[in-house]
Amino acid sequence: MAGGLAALLDDIAAIARAAAASVDDVAAGAAKASAKAVGVVVDDTAVTPRYVQGFTPDRELPVVWKIARGSIINKLVFILPAILLLSQFLPWLLTPLLMCGGLYLSYEGAEKLWEAVSGHSKAKEAPALLQGGDHEKLMVSSAIRTDFILSAEIMVISLNEVGDLGFWMRAGSLIVVALIITAMVYGVVALIVKMDDVGLKLAAKERTRRFGEGLVKAMPRVMQVLSTVGVAAMLWVGGHILLVGINDLGFTPIYEFVHHLEEAAAHAAGGFVGWLVNTFFSALLGVIVGAVVVLIMHLLPFGKKGHTGSTETHAQEGKN
Repeated sequence: MAGGLAALLDDIAAIARAAAASVDDVAAGAAKASAKAVGVVVDDTAVTPRYVQGFTPDRELPVVWKIARGSIINKLVFILPAILLLSQFLPWLLTPLLMCGGLYLSYEGAEKLWEAVSGHSKAKEAPALLQGGDHEKLMVSSAIRTDFILSAEIMVISLNEVGDLGFWMRAGSLIVVALIITAMVYGVVALIVKMDDVGLKLAAKERTRRFGEGLVKAMPRVMQVLSTVGVAAMLWVGGHILLVGINDLGFTPIYEFVHHLEEAAAHAAGGFVGWLVNTFFSALLGVIVGAVVVLIMHLLPFGKKGHTGSTETHAQEGKN
């Protein structure tokens, strides 16, 4: 009886050690994948605040929460199962699908540039044309669509870093990555959008009045800078997805040209300058490809209808 109990305890201990080793593998894989995806995480953090501008203070955090919840659903419900299955059975399909996302980001960024040049901004018109709840739904859905593309790249980059693990270890690592990155991105976004409120509270106290007032005055400029950075990030990430994708699909001249310039710049002035060179040409590709899509959308009948008709529809909904 004692011998049987000892054997059972040994088995339990062995299972516990195996479980602990699995947890360690998942944690190590998640850490490795998260580090590799940090560049896109920064872009995601820069892009999101522009969707929270224009809301009253009491709606800012609820809007951030809605976007964060949509981001988790994007990663865990849609992206994770899809990329795991594709990586297992149709790995060649990951690149074309990711390039579709890059095309969408390039289009979104180029559209924002067109709005800035032409003076026609749907984002500025929307609050006036839509009632509060409708405008909030529009901004949240738009943010979640953009997040889907950025999240897809984050998850695919992360998947590439844990490709040597077994299927379930990969899945566990990517779940951890999804949760950590989403918490990090939207935690920072929440802090950014509430900094003006923090400034107001600090300004109400004598000891911190000057700092609080300075914070309140600075936040509109900070939000404007973040909005600009967000558009640039769309073009860079979208262009970089396309740059790498066309190389992976077999058309190498553009990627090799950019990579050669990047290595030359890094050798002459350091790795950061090399990164800037790659970023510049990725963004340039995003602008060119995005501008072509914007032109098509504005010239074709369905594009004109989608661009102008939506505003008229929203105006009519606001009247009703």
